[in-house]
Amino acid sequence: MSNLTTQLRPLLTAAFIGLLLSTSSSLAEDAGNLYNTTFDINAGLRYFERQCSRCHGFDAKGSDETGAPDLTGRLSRASSEVGIFNIIRTGIPGTAMLPVAADVADAQVWQLVAYIGSLSTDPANIDLPGSIVSGAGLFTNKGACNSCHMIDGQGGRQGPDLSRVGERRSPEELLSDMLTPHTDVAPRWWTMRVTDNDGVVREGLRMNEDSFSLRIMDNDANLWSYPKNQIASFERLETSTMPSYSQTLSDSEVDDLVAYLFSLRKEN
Repeated sequence: MSNLTTQLRPLLTAAFIGLLLSTSSSLAEDAGNLYNTTFDINAGLRYFERQCSRCHGFDAKGSDETGAPDLTGRLSRASSEVGIFNIIRTGIPGTAMLPVAADVADAQVWQLVAYIGSLSTDPANIDLPGSIVSGAGLFTNKGACNSCHMIDGQGGRQGPDLSRVGERRSPEELLSDMLTPHTDVAPRWWTMRVTDNDGVVREGLRMNEDSFSLRIMDNDANLWSYPKNQIASFERLETSTMPSYSQTLSDSEVDDLVAYLFSLRKEN
C-alpha cells in the first residue's frame, strides 16, 4: 500500500463517518419523532412550563393579549412533527415566536414536540353518547346558541365563532362551557359597563382596551369607542354572557349538543 493511501485513509474514514452521521440526523428528522414515550412527553411538559407558558399559557391554549396561538388543536403553521420541530428550532420571522437557544439539544426539542402533539385530541378515538343530528337541532332551536355564536358565517357575534370548535375544545371542556360558563372567562369575552360624562350607560363586550381608551360592542353589534379621560366611569364584568344549560337542557340534550360541537372541525 502506498504512503499516500496510508496518509489519506484516516481522512477518508473521518469524512465517511461524518457523512453517515449527517445522513442519520436527516433520516431521523424525516422519520418523525423518536422521543415520544411518556417520559419524553413529561419532559416536554416541564420545558413548556418553564419557557413557553409565558406566551401560550400553562394550558397551551394561547392568549389574545400576547397573540400566541392555541396549541391544543389543529396548528395553522405546521402539519407534521418535523414542521413543529423546525418552528421551535428556528422561530417564525416577523412574529413574537423566537427560536429556542442554540444550546438546547435536538432531543429536548423533540420532547417538546411530543408534548405539543399530546395536546391534540383525535376524534376517531372518542366515542360520545350524544347524537350529532339532534345536537345540531338544539343549537338553532331550543338551545338558541346561534343567537350569540356563529358557524360558517351564520349566527351572532356575542360569543366565539364555533365553526371549528371541535379542534380546540375537548368534550369535557365543551361540557364545562355549557354547565359552568363563568369558569375561567378569557378577557376577550369580558363585559364592560361604561358611563359617559352625560350619565349615559352602555354595556358590551370588551373588544379592546389600553391605558388610554376602550372599545365595546353592544348586543346589537354596534361598536362604541371611548377615550378614558372623557368618561365618568367604567367597570369590567369578568363573567361570561353565556347562560348555563344545567337547568334548561336535560342530560341527554347536553350530550347531544356536546357531540355536535365536537364534530365541528375543518373538512379534510
